[in-house]
Amino acid sequence: MKNILVVFGTRPEVIKLAPIIIELKKHPKKYNVIVCNTEQQKELSNQTLKYFNLKADINLDCMRQNQSLAEVQTRILTELDKVFSQNSIDATIVQGDTMTVLCGALISYYRKVPVFHVEAGLRSYDIYEPFPEEVMRQMTSRVAQLHFAPTEKNRQALLKEDISDDKIFVTGNTVIDALFCLSDNVLSEAAKFFDYIDENLVLITAHRRENHGARIDKILDAIEYLVKEYSNHTFVIPVHPNPNVHDKIYARLSKYSCVKLLPPLDYPYLVYLMKNAKLILTDSGGIQEEAPTFGCPTLVMRYETERQEGIDAGVSTLVGADYDKIIEYSEEILSKTKAETRLSAQNPYGNGNSAQIIEKIINNYFLASSL
Repeated sequence: MKNILVVFGTRPEVIKLAPIIIELKKHPKKYNVIVCNTEQQKELSNQTLKYFNLKADINLDCMRQNQSLAEVQTRILTELDKVFSQNSIDATIVQGDTMTVLCGALISYYRKVPVFHVEAGLRSYDIYEPFPEEVMRQMTSRVAQLHFAPTEKNRQALLKEDISDDKIFVTGNTVIDALFCLSDNVLSEAAKFFDYIDENLVLITAHRRENHGARIDKILDAIEYLVKEYSNHTFVIPVHPNPNVHDKIYARLSKYSCVKLLPPLDYPYLVYLMKNAKLILTDSGGIQEEAPTFGCPTLVMRYETERQEGIDAGVSTLVGADYDKIIEYSEEILSKTKAETRLSAQNPYGNGNSAQIIEKIINNYFLASSL
């Protein structure tokens, strides 16, 4: 039996790693799964775990108010080092590009423990877009033993960086698996939370660090215009708690009756909104991957995206923080009915069996290692 440490700290990591944890736990004779939450996003990560009927074996309580990147890195590295001192670990699984991912990869490397990187090979090739995630995922790739690339484009990116082909596997994205892990009862309960959902729902999320400052002002300029022009629509905005975002959104939009400003939503509630939205405006990576499953047009409020597949498939459009682009592409959709704007393209990020594929690859890795 192999002791596999699964490390995460944010809600997106929980969503994308939950299907893998569930799949590995189906094979108790092969794997002892140790679930570790750094609690980089304490409330959001623990909240989301519950919807998958999971809980962490280890909680590191690394979240602090207004901590710098250096401070959070130091704290996570120190606490994870203790985890390795107290446990025998045969492999570490990390997902994506957060500080938790980088620290999990670094500590594993220092301990000479193999790293399995879920959602590997995403690249924007601009170290400040997204910041600091682009550098974190590139650094993680340097030490990973297995790279689970969601798409062929991701695989090609890794090959260009001289990652050995026999370490790269195209698996699809586990975020699609996660959508199917939610029970009908959970989604039905989520539906009861909203009494204003109709055909004219617009979902908006904005939180990324590179959009703080002047960019969020430009985004809000565009959103405020749309709110005034399309007051027959309902604009739902789960507001990120970071004061750089939260305070500006409330100052600009709280006075409009067609705007619903909500606290950060539990995962099923956000899925329910995506499923029912006429249009999504977002700077989120996960939503770019999830929205195509529901045929919802998505405007990406970033200047670079490591999820180019959605752009190429026509299910997403890059608009950055460009006032004119946000309005132009939004009006193209909002001026039509929801039925007229539904997308029929297949989701380019997977079909829901990624966790099963990943488990087989991990099993083969250990079988080969034992020869």
